[in-house]
Amino acid sequence: MSWKTGTYSGWGRIKSATGELARPERASALAHVAAEGPAIGNRRSYGDACLVSDHRAIDMSRMDKILSFDEASAILHVEAGVPIGELARIFAPRGFLPAVMPGTGFATVGGCIAMDVHGKNHHGAGSFGQHVTEITLASGKVLTPGMELFRATVGGLGQTGPIQSAKLQMLRGKVDVMMVTERRADDLDSFLTLLDDSTATYTVGWIDATATGAALGRGILEEGETGAGLVPPAKRGRRVPLNAPGWALSAPIVRAFNQLYFRRVPAKGRTLVKPIDDFFFPLDRIHDWNKLYGKKGFHQFQCVVPVGERGCIRAMLNAIATSGLASPLAVLKRMGEGRAGCMSFPMEGYTLAVDFRNRPGTRGLITELIAECRAAGGRIYFAKDSVARAADMSGMYPEQADWAALVNATDPDHRYETDLTKRLDLRSTSK
Repeated sequence: MSWKTGTYSGWGRIKSATGELARPERASALAHVAAEGPAIGNRRSYGDACLVSDHRAIDMSRMDKILSFDEASAILHVEAGVPIGELARIFAPRGFLPAVMPGTGFATVGGCIAMDVHGKNHHGAGSFGQHVTEITLASGKVLTPGMELFRATVGGLGQTGPIQSAKLQMLRGKVDVMMVTERRADDLDSFLTLLDDSTATYTVGWIDATATGAALGRGILEEGETGAGLVPPAKRGRRVPLNAPGWALSAPIVRAFNQLYFRRVPAKGRTLVKPIDDFFFPLDRIHDWNKLYGKKGFHQFQCVVPVGERGCIRAMLNAIATSGLASPLAVLKRMGEGRAGCMSFPMEGYTLAVDFRNRPGTRGLITELIAECRAAGGRIYFAKDSVARAADMSGMYPEQADWAALVNATDPDHRYETDLTKRLDLRSTSK
């Protein structure tokens, strides 16, 4: 197995790393290099969770085989480098879907486990790790739910070592298309009430992050159910050829776009039939869409706060709207209690995610949002963060010290540390 030095970045293109990478294609090759450094996937984490500066890392993108599928039990065994969207593409026509899917189909199974990702059905289905029945580490250890090391691995940011393969419990049902109902909400309270009252399997909301005053928090709620029927396949392959100029996401343009986007849905709402990809992975239809934020890249802030903290969501949206820094991409979802790991992000409450082009004032705004989140008893999402400091972590993840102790015992030489775990000092046991 050869190592090649390269420079690579997270999806937000704010942070980059230079280091040696290996790309194993077989389990035997992975075992040979497993102790050299942490695993990385398709680098869809926005900040530095997928970066390893001045050290070795293992690129798992070639470990992408489907090993077996038991149709009777709906248990799927796959290598860690398989993209989740590929599983949906292959198995949806057969009547099966991954139980939980994040907002991009390019995320790998190993990445989904390391982040314990959530989807548009978290309020009902919980997190990705709750549907993982077995994990095989590159070291040969086999982990199952109930084991301490399983809980340290799921949501554990790759700190227990590279994942070789995993077994997933798939959902069974009619999954040819998505039946999607879109409804407008004129303000934040109306929006949150729609989320709270929804009985749909899948829900996600777009927020107009530029709206102020009485319209603060207005947006569009999408409610989805799987179904069977004929619909044209999702269109893919469009590409952003170059970095967009700075004025493309200036405040006046974003406000105008958001006005039009909000009004594209009739006041009485509407129901549509969509390809599965268009509902679950809407941004994947445009390759390299991160270039729309320009060559300096962008940040995403995502947090979750308890259900009783509507005031925190209001305060954050007000800060964002009055800053003039918001982009058109802002998402609000309702989360349930489901989480599978010590360091898993989900908690019952509301999760807000907003993109910000990298420009003066952005880091200061996100620092303010992190403080609001922490004061409300919430937490930030490691897959999106590029701004937080180690001091911000205190109290956000109550099991952090126990997790760190177990991880440090498993990896005493800290070979699996990433730029993010170092920046946030996550493996400290004193917190």
